Amino acid sequence: MTRYPEEPWHLAGRMYLSLWLVPARELPQVADGTRPVTIAGRGAVGAAWVVYENDSVLHYNELLRAVLVRDGRRPRVCITDIWVDSPASMAGGRELWGIPKELADFSIDRTAGVRTGAATAEAVRARATAADGVRAEAATDEGALAGAVFEPGRRLPGRWPLTYRVTQTLDGALKTSSVRSRSAVRTARAHWTAQEEGPLGELGRRPPLLSLALDDFTIRFGDAARTAATRPTAAP
Repeated sequence: MTRYPEEPWHLAGRMYLSLWLVPARELPQVADGTRPVTIAGRGAVGAAWVVYENDSVLHYNELLRAVLVRDGRRPRVCITDIWVDSPASMAGGRELWGIPKELADFSIDRTAGVRTGAATAEAVRARATAADGVRAEAATDEGALAGAVFEPGRRLPGRWPLTYRVTQTLDGALKTSSVRSRSAVRTARAHWTAQEEGPLGELGRRPPLLSLALDDFTIRFGDAARTAATRPTAAP
């Protein structure tokens, strides 16, 4: 049995995030009992590359895709696809929260960026330059999953807090977990590529609506185990 930390997990590092509005017919399957939030026939999809480092309980790389859903009337995030390069992270994610983590190999170069004006995949690769950006790729034994190039731009003032809840299927029931984060935020340009027939094929079909670089973030994922209250006993 692979050992992993108890929840909540305290994580830190950098995240490179893109958001899309995707036709409802292209949305991935979400947890039973939830449904995607759609507007004018489109749903909100996010995909991110994450480097967990610094004071994280585990150090690893991650690629994920998630969908904005509703559990009843409550907005939630459902992680539909996710890969990591840590067996401990995979086991903990699956057993604690029902997050369907798989293993993959990662190549993440945080000295690569995109020069202004690059628009196509070929141009992005040709015009990549040493900059404060990232070039990331992930693959499994079955082949490439996705690749992306990010060039962070203007930094927004302050550190931005964000609290939300993630809902997955665990042992046949919905499992909802709290997430609290804080990070510095920069706008970014991003270009994604993915095998059309692969699990993330949709990410390469259209440019993202918005991309951000989250620097020096901290995340608290999950809830502390509840301990049963004990009543004081009367003195004999």
